[in-house]
Amino acid sequence: MLESKAIDVERLRADFPILSRKVRGKRLVYLDNAATTQRPQVVIDSLVRFYSNYNSNVHRSVHTLGEEATAAYEGSRKKTAAFVGARPQDLVFVRGTTEATNLVSFAWGDKNMKKGDVIVVTTMEHHSNIVPWQMLAKRSGAILKYVGLNPDGTLDLGSFEALLREAPRLVAFTHCSNVLGTINDAAKLCAMAKEAGATTLVDGAQAVPHMPVDVGAIDSDFYAFSGHKMLGPTGIGALVARRGLLEEMDPFQTGGEMIREVFDDHSTWNDIPYKFEAGTVNIADGIALGAAVDYLESIGMERVRAHEVSLLDYAMNELTAIRGIRLYGPMDTRLRAGVISFNYADVHPHDLATILDEEGVAIRSGHHCAQPLMRWLDVPAASRASFYVYNSHDDVDALKLAIEKAGRIFKV
Repeated sequence: MLESKAIDVERLRADFPILSRKVRGKRLVYLDNAATTQRPQVVIDSLVRFYSNYNSNVHRSVHTLGEEATAAYEGSRKKTAAFVGARPQDLVFVRGTTEATNLVSFAWGDKNMKKGDVIVVTTMEHHSNIVPWQMLAKRSGAILKYVGLNPDGTLDLGSFEALLREAPRLVAFTHCSNVLGTINDAAKLCAMAKEAGATTLVDGAQAVPHMPVDVGAIDSDFYAFSGHKMLGPTGIGALVARRGLLEEMDPFQTGGEMIREVFDDHSTWNDIPYKFEAGTVNIADGIALGAAVDYLESIGMERVRAHEVSLLDYAMNELTAIRGIRLYGPMDTRLRAGVISFNYADVHPHDLATILDEEGVAIRSGHHCAQPLMRWLDVPAASRASFYVYNSHDDVDALKLAIEKAGRIFKV
């Protein structure tokens, strides 16, 4: 049950310095949150505080700065793990979802995939959950196959079941589509894949920021997400994985910190998760991710989800009233995250985004790193408005007015 207490958006916006700026003389209406979110002052302050007060490397020095930095970094790991229902020792810090997927592709894939094995992904995947598996298939001789979609942009379970009958070695899918907004039942899909004997990887980049996520309940083998999509800095994210898999995998990168002992002719590895965190880690951004987690926890992820459903209901009602607009993805807002992709008459998405920018409205245009999905939609590109905690009905109204202005310019 979603909590009924609404988010006080006006109060919350004051926490985000960038939202006070103007773009081309207009109030900034930031609707590109699926690409990256803005940062509250507390996250920015955490970065400044680290560099100003206790900048040091971690896990090495016994001096005061080193001890303080290590405590803050590992404290953030604990917070981030708890945020998604994981144990800190099962969470590897990475640069983001893309690096997490590549880590699995090399460290798990090269050891486990062989010629003729099947890898299953879906047509709605981001390129970062397609290309690593294409490369793994090329290296190993495995075969990459795609789950189809229903006309409303939901996953075709019949197609999924048919591919599971081929006994795939790996099943990788997105928890939420960055284009369609489709929310996949990750726990159900993982259970089906597990029954077929497959290892699972879930791309949680668009899920963890927007709804409660419990990786234990999902029961995936690997679950990846990015900090910059959840109010944190760029360059930090996490891979949550089964302990046994991490123990069996070879390191993705080698160097300092990830070793236990180095001899002339061989080396042994550090404990997990440090085995997969070679070199000087992204300390400042790792600590700041913990500040972002604290901020989201203070709001409550049930409230975040309820707020976005409310925004989706309003936005989809307003946008469908515009003549010539076509929305993609499920129309039932219970089945989608806070993303609306669309095309407007014959106006190219880049032209539309340019007009909207003149009104201070920031959206995304292009193929959204999902070209197989664009081909399924039979369009070269689309416009995308994506919402977060600091968006409200007034942002939707500004979006609608800007689209209508574009319609007058292009004589729609």
